[in-house]
Amino acid sequence: MPHTDGFSLAAKIRYADMRVPMMFLTARSDIRDIREGYASGGNDYLRKPFSLDELFLRVEELLRRNNETPETGNGDSIGTYSFYYNRQELAGSDGSIVKLSHKEAGLLSLLLQHRNRILDRKAALLKLWGDDSYFNTRNMDVYITRLRAKLKNDPSVEIVNIRGYGYKLIC
Repeated sequence: MPHTDGFSLAAKIRYADMRVPMMFLTARSDIRDIREGYASGGNDYLRKPFSLDELFLRVEELLRRNNETPETGNGDSIGTYSFYYNRQELAGSDGSIVKLSHKEAGLLSLLLQHRNRILDRKAALLKLWGDDSYFNTRNMDVYITRLRAKLKNDPSVEIVNIRGYGYKLIC
């Protein structure tokens, strides 16, 4: 890669989406490189030379783990709720289903990726709206309010405003 290395690219991808499966295929075999590969967000690390059978097995395993997504699995747990991003649904423990808009699902997904950590307001605006204008900032505040209302039945779940920085999903 001419302008960056795989570790930096993996870290950027992992910051953007925690669910993307990543495997390093590399000639680097030093333990420090392997450690850095996993630390930067890789799910697997395969050193050259490798057999195609081993590569296929590892890719199959990565895909199997990745297919246990909210669409087919139990969903992402948010307190007593299960969040199904692909279906844009929030399921309560009582069997109730709350439909989410595309932006609500996207915002909740970002909050989940940063669970119990601050989601940078500007980064979320750029990812979901494309810019951080005043109008879009107010829009995001409305969507946060809507998500809070949909999650209000579980007191262990809270979306906190971290003034000047962003939001934090606590659950």
